[in-house]
Amino acid sequence: MENETNYHGGYGHGNKRSFHRSGPTSRPQNKVCIYWQSGRCNRDPCMFLHELPSEHQTQIQDPSTSKRPHRQNLVWTNPAILGNQSKWGLGRHRDDIHNTNANPGRLNGAVGTSGGGGDRVCKFFLTDSCTFGDRCRFKHSWSMGDGFSLVTPLEGHEKAVTAIALPSGDKLYSGSKDMTIKVWDCKTGQCAATISTGCEVGCMISEEAWLFVGIPDSIKVWNTKTGMEMTLPGPVGQVYALVAANDMLFAGTQDGRIFVWRFNVATSCFEPATTLLGHRLAVVSLVVGGGRLYSSSMDNTIKAWELSTLQCIQTISDHSNVVMSLLYWDQFLLSCSLDNTVKVWFTNNQEQLEVTYTHTEEHGIISLSGMHDEQGKPVLLCSLNDNSVHIYDLPSFNERGRIFAKQEIRAMQTGPTGLFFTGDGTGELKVWKWSTN
Repeated sequence: MENETNYHGGYGHGNKRSFHRSGPTSRPQNKVCIYWQSGRCNRDPCMFLHELPSEHQTQIQDPSTSKRPHRQNLVWTNPAILGNQSKWGLGRHRDDIHNTNANPGRLNGAVGTSGGGGDRVCKFFLTDSCTFGDRCRFKHSWSMGDGFSLVTPLEGHEKAVTAIALPSGDKLYSGSKDMTIKVWDCKTGQCAATISTGCEVGCMISEEAWLFVGIPDSIKVWNTKTGMEMTLPGPVGQVYALVAANDMLFAGTQDGRIFVWRFNVATSCFEPATTLLGHRLAVVSLVVGGGRLYSSSMDNTIKAWELSTLQCIQTISDHSNVVMSLLYWDQFLLSCSLDNTVKVWFTNNQEQLEVTYTHTEEHGIISLSGMHDEQGKPVLLCSLNDNSVHIYDLPSFNERGRIFAKQEIRAMQTGPTGLFFTGDGTGELKVWKWSTN
């Protein structure tokens, strides 16, 4: 019995079905090439359409008429403040907010693998192993997208950059697992000083002239103007997160506790205040907003604490893996997790956090940072554990660019005049800038 060959050249498995083959240049009517839609078709000519029929274009541009079921809760609107337009323009047309699939495939497959080069970045370039050099059909670049560019790399750390801070206008501080803090001159881009910490830096923040550095079992404190230095004991294990608010310093530690110190103006010292208990595993992120302290942990939870009473008022268990980073922005709390999601939260009428939108990635998300671009539009930077940072417009979550690195980008920080900074697992620190050019 003659074998039956299917449309793509495979073989049947006992089912006697007849297949009508078209000629090499004929195209199935109105059939759009799925590989073209994802930017991966390398056939010329292709038997499928490399354009969207007009009826499909109308459906995509107008979600209200699309046959595809819409995802729910895509509008980041707090019912308690409905009718008030927020800074993120949440009062815009529904199309602008709901169409999270705009420009499908624009940056999909951004790292080159096969097929035509186009605007894809060479994956071998990212690992210093491309042998084609200038003849490579893929881009040799650390980023792709519009509106931002690499200013300069800052090299000097021998291990992963874990923290970045800007305590003054002309100095940049970076902490690393190589047990050092480097001070960079923002005018020259040169390393002005190297401070030995004696152990790995877990986190670092700046508050006015103060620089706080989390290390195992303590916190190092420097006043960058007076040179005063002190050590705050108490934590057990590595300090992974720091935040300051209301003359208090909060530190999230490896054993799941949050240590609190109050600043005494008379003595210019930080005095122990209390310890917040509740997380079962390490506290990896802290953020303050709306009169509350929010903490996330390796126990997959987020806790909300009233700043006035330091009491826990809510525990959230919506994430299914470690909640790596928190960001509070314009009445919204954003959380990211190794469960591949970014969740957007608002406070409902019962003063409880509630999810209003969930964005999903293909990889775990390890850090969040937010800023405004050169035109004043809000953008979100999401660092993924595939060694990339995805950059999104808010609130639509339309992707506008990516940044690549040799290893995970674990530290991100925003600066003045459109500058932002990334530090990766190899120890390299990069300076980026938003620009209209």
